[in-house]
Amino acid sequence: MSNILLKTLGATAIAIASVMPAAAQETELARSMLWSTYDVGSSGYTEASAVADAFGKKFDTRVRIMPSGTSIGRLLPLKTGRVQYGWLANEVYFATEALYDFSVQEWGPQDLRIVAGRPSTFGMAIATDSGIKTIADLRGKRVPRIKANPSINIKVEAMLAFAGLTWDDVQVVEVPSYGAALQALVDGQADAAGTTPTAATLYELEGSSRGLSWAPLPEDNAEGWAAVTDVASFFAPATVTTGAGISEDNPAQIFAVRYPMITVYADADENEVYNFIKALDESFDIYKDATSAMPNWAISEAGTTPQDAPFHPGAIRYLKEIGVWTDKDQAWNDARLARLENVMAAWETATEEAMDQNISSKDWPTFWEEHRAAIEK
Repeated sequence: MSNILLKTLGATAIAIASVMPAAAQETELARSMLWSTYDVGSSGYTEASAVADAFGKKFDTRVRIMPSGTSIGRLLPLKTGRVQYGWLANEVYFATEALYDFSVQEWGPQDLRIVAGRPSTFGMAIATDSGIKTIADLRGKRVPRIKANPSINIKVEAMLAFAGLTWDDVQVVEVPSYGAALQALVDGQADAAGTTPTAATLYELEGSSRGLSWAPLPEDNAEGWAAVTDVASFFAPATVTTGAGISEDNPAQIFAVRYPMITVYADADENEVYNFIKALDESFDIYKDATSAMPNWAISEAGTTPQDAPFHPGAIRYLKEIGVWTDKDQAWNDARLARLENVMAAWETATEEAMDQNISSKDWPTFWEEHRAAIEK
């Protein structure tokens, strides 16, 4: 009887196990990591520090952070393998497109992938007394362009494109820094400026006699948004209700961007990336209140498209598991990956032709840009 009972119990246990879901894979992180970020004091550094602290508390992983004030300084350690993850900004896009610092022959298009990226917003702040109501009204008006800051300038360029404008259609005010651009707006030396809605200087403008408004980028303007995404594919419509000159009763229709973006190279180990984004999700409750921006690191927000580069397969695997990754995300990712592959192929072709034609390093940037411009979108 006892043998029959044991066999029956055993068979029952096997049957139950066969219909039960497999236990979730335990998150496995390296004992130590090194990440690159923006300078100490930047939001990217602060946010990375908060996540690093959470990883230490929950997974006993020790994280060291390597800050840098330049795009090359943040990306080079990732390229050489010195750091495992970069908490980056629009240098991700520039690197995949071989633009600006990355157009030199020593760099070229970088095969980067996104793990996750926090949603942020950006818009065109305007002085109310300028009479500007729409992006189209910026024609002939004074707009700051920041020296050696393509990350901000490309956003302004995209907003101008919304109304079919370029830098040639406005009075360019050359300024040395982002802060100087906003101060020019406050001091009456500019009529509008591209900025995040929470920049401290904007509250000064809001309370001044000039007043503060936001040039709208309505989501239902399909032609305008096609022009925006033609400049760069990482922009998306956003309606915000907090910030200078903005409220629940007076929302601003601007656009969403990502910063910072946790970035790796395409050849990063899929299981390691999977575990990283899983850890990011599982430790969210520890770091979510570290700054006012940290709630936007919820994976349901930070794990969606568009971003500045395609997502890594390890991240996609986890996002699919938790139901965040959609068909729309997959379609965007496929198109973005195809674009990156086309850019890398064009770089190889341009490099071979440059050798045949004895193109000098001085002439290379122009030569490459001609090839890049011919790539199908």
